[in-house]
Amino acid sequence: MRMTLTLDPDVAAMLEKLRRERNLGLKELVNEALREALSGMTEPPRPRKRFRTETVSLGRCLVPSLDDVTAALALAEGERSR
Repeated sequence: MRMTLTLDPDVAAMLEKLRRERNLGLKELVNEALREALSGMTEPPRPRKRFRTETVSLGRCLVPSLDDVTAALALAEGERSR
């Protein structure tokens, strides 16, 4: 099948680099790359390993109320920041 394909500059650069390294024609390299990529796209995705974030106790909150933003900032940054 013949078709016209517009490649992004980064993809074209990678193809050109691989073409020179492997001493292949562009047609062979594009077909090889598409076969490899498409076979990976048709397989079901591998299950991912579950990621857990460990919790730690930071102690009690040092600010009496977070509703008063000015007071919370004054406590965190010092009285001079007002």
